[in-house]
Parts: sequence; structure tokens; C-alpha cells
Amino acid sequence: MEPSEPRRAVEAGRATASELGLQVDEVVVVHNSDRVALRLLPCDVLARVAPPGQLADSEFEVEVARRLAEVDAPVAGLDPRVEPRVHVRDAFAVSLWTYYEPVGSEIAPADYADAFLRHHAALRRIDLDAPHFTDRVAAALREVNDRERSPELADSDRALLSDTLSGLSTFAKTGEQLLHGEPHPGNLLNTRRGPLFVDLATCCRGPIEFDLAHAPEEVGEHCPGADHALIHRCRALNWAMFSAWRWRRADQMPDREHWRAAGLNRVRAALDRCGLG
Repeated sequence: MEPSEPRRAVEAGRATASELGLQVDEVVVVHNSDRVALRLLPCDVLARVAPPGQLADSEFEVEVARRLAEVDAPVAGLDPRVEPRVHVRDAFAVSLWTYYEPVGSEIAPADYADAFLRHHAALRRIDLDAPHFTDRVAAALREVNDRERSPELADSDRALLSDTLSGLSTFAKTGEQLLHGEPHPGNLLNTRRGPLFVDLATCCRGPIEFDLAHAPEEVGEHCPGADHALIHRCRALNWAMFSAWRWRRADQMPDREHWRAAGLNRVRAALDRCGLG
């Protein structure tokens, strides 16, 4: 979020929960990036607060969560004490979720793969209008190709990202399904209920390998039938998209300078891995 927004976002989350009858004596900021995640105590709710302009994304995420709860998917759930919808306060979009106390520190590849496969089996059971993954690629490509949006990106790096994004997004469209969109380790919680996926607003359509490319490499070894060559290509594509967002003029990711350099290096390494360097 913009520097002036987090304080207002915290107040929007606190006030929304209080008005819905949940007791809030303390607010703990769990995460602050494009959205703010707040743990509200003692009601123990996780409030996700999106800045103005992201209402549609928040509503989409809530709808995905609601649909997946109906088919028992391994995902974080909405708080059952309030109506499952997005609340708007001070132009912020506020959604209220169950808070899960994390357990342990790392999820074993086999357990990660089990949750991944169960999640995708559940995604195949719901009917949802979701964008194609290439729509996200196109959005990243616009950032790269517009010098006003990414003025600090060097010409050679701009060419690298542009070529990668435009060249690797033309995958065969066989076997496509609904995807999580970004099932990386940061979006998989280790809880007493087992591994649960979060951040459902990235749901899209595409080959399952697009999702596997976000997971640790060992996870794919536990997924029968996965096209490992396609996973490598998708990994390069995913790092190119990640890098494109970091070079946006308005990007607010913490430690952005580090991730700008690291992202480009990951793109090059992934291209080399699939013989496209």
C-alpha cells in the first residue's frame, strides 16, 4: 500500500469487525504489501484489507473461498460468525477470515503435493468464471513495454523480460483447469488442520504445470503425469512476471531493490534450465 494508507487500513479492519459484533481490543499487523492482513484479538479473526480500487479482486477471492468450502478444499476459510462477503469502509475492501495458528516451520514435499492435488481436484469440481493465466502475462508485459510505467528498467533487462513473457505464454491449451494461480510456499499455511492454501484472488485457468512451477521443485516429483519440461518453462514465465511487477514505478514490495536484481537472476537461471538462455 501507499505509505499513507496502512493506518487507515488498520482502522477500517478494526471498525468493520467491531460493527459486526466481534470483540477487537488489539490489532496485530501480520502482513503489509498490496493488502494488509490483520489479526484481530480477542475475537481471533484475520482481516484482509485491500486498498481502494481492489474491491472486485476482494469479492472474487471471497467467492472462490465460498465455492471451495462447499467441496472441502484444503484452503483457509472465511470467518463463520459473519456473512461471507466483502465490506467497504473508508473505500477499503475488508474481508474477514478464520485465523489459523501456524505449526512447524516447513511442509514436506509429499505433504505439499498431497494438499496441492486435493486442492486442484476441488477446483475441478466448481464452476467459476476466472481469467486465463495469459491475461496476467499480458498485464505484466504491458508494464515492461511501457517505459513510463517501468522507467528504471534497463534496456537489456527490458528485452529479456519482454521476450520471456511474450515467448513462453503460448502453451498448448490441452488439459486446462481452474488453478490457484500462485501456490508458492508463502501461500500454504502449516496448521493443525494440515496444509491450507491462502490468497485465493489469484485463481485463474491454465495448465496445472503453471501452478506446479510456483511450488518447490521436489513437489512436482510427487505429482504423477506432470510435464516437467513445461514446469521449467512456466517457472521462467512466473519469475518474469514477478520481475515485471517489481520494476513498476508504483511497486510497494518490501526490499524491492533486492528482489529487482534477484528476480532477473531467477529468470536467467530458469531459462538456462530449460535450454532457452
